[in-house]
Amino acid sequence: MARRIDIGRASAALALAGACAAASADAGGRIGGEARLHLDPVVRNGRGVLAAADAASPGIAAQPDGDASVDLRARAGAHGLTAEVFVQHAQEPGGGRADTARFDELYASGPLPGTDQAWAFTLGEKVLSWDVGYAWRPNDVVQQETRRTLYDVAPEGRLLLALDRFGADTAWTLAWVNPQHLHARFDRQAGAGESALAARAYLRAGAVDTYTFARWGEHTHAGVGAAAAWVPADALELHASWRWTQAHDGWQYSPPVSAARADPWRTATLGGASQLLVGLTWTNADQLSLMAEAWHDGGALSDAAWAAWGRRTDALAAAAGAAPPGPAREADAAQLAWQATPLSGAANLRRDNFYLRASWQRGAWQPVLDLLYMPADRGRIVTASLAWQGDRVHVEGGLRDEGGPPAA
Repeated sequence: MARRIDIGRASAALALAGACAAASADAGGRIGGEARLHLDPVVRNGRGVLAAADAASPGIAAQPDGDASVDLRARAGAHGLTAEVFVQHAQEPGGGRADTARFDELYASGPLPGTDQAWAFTLGEKVLSWDVGYAWRPNDVVQQETRRTLYDVAPEGRLLLALDRFGADTAWTLAWVNPQHLHARFDRQAGAGESALAARAYLRAGAVDTYTFARWGEHTHAGVGAAAAWVPADALELHASWRWTQAHDGWQYSPPVSAARADPWRTATLGGASQLLVGLTWTNADQLSLMAEAWHDGGALSDAAWAAWGRRTDALAAAAGAAPPGPAREADAAQLAWQATPLSGAANLRRDNFYLRASWQRGAWQPVLDLLYMPADRGRIVTASLAWQGDRVHVEGGLRDEGGPPAA
């Protein structure tokens, strides 16, 4: 049984949420919450690297199983203080369980003292998502939110200090994100954990919303970007986003020096990368909505890297299948299982992607069907869901299938 919970942190979170709730009741503040029962059955992939590793050496690789969880979320805010607490109890297959408690948001905000009302500050843990895309966002350089989840999950905020200024048609933000990780070791700085300065400037020009972005990370250094969203007609919206970064964090393969069971894949700081997204949405009077997006992510593994991954996987599967039972076979099976590492934890598997989504709001019902297609290997992810929204109850179910040719 696994218990991943900080009781002191959970108690402080609930106490603070209660204090905010009491203050909200007295000061006309904000208070709310929700409870969610979540069931997540998983059908294992019998053709994947984990299945092949387990077949060669049973028990060498833990394969994903579904789980069931109860999620509780409480939100409260008053007197410039906002708190959002997340508590989860998950029941895992085999009788195990995992408990989690954390602040998703905990920050103070308000007008900057000694200035006019156009200036504001934010200090604490807050969700700060930027950019105009739906399926992926190149310029989401602060939150770096996981997109395209099977069901909506509120992200955990980043610790930051931010200054904002608002005008009639302009706004800008300057944020220092993850100040607690300044000069920290790399495993705390990788990806979204990097200590960085980030800025966004917004300008409205008629029917066009324009954005410019800049970022300086402690180890990824300089990055710049731009985005725009345009509404040329009532039913149509067009958007685009571009970003260049001097360096980025991504997966890197380092050949094992021995037969030891050590993961050869590691997160490393790599060279520069460019990212581009274009998309459109169309919605008619009957609330039928269509979306299409295409993007290039220069920070994902290249086609050459995936080709090498495929050759390595085939060689390890053949070696594990031919070796007699014993340490050599177990070592080959372990290395085969580690080949699953770059399949998770990345925003995009392939550099070029196409996304299509159709949804229809019909009273309380909303069916959704979407497709993510990767032309390099013809891999695809198809998701279908149906949601019903009542006054206080929301019910949603979905099915996701990940597949394609054997080499995808």
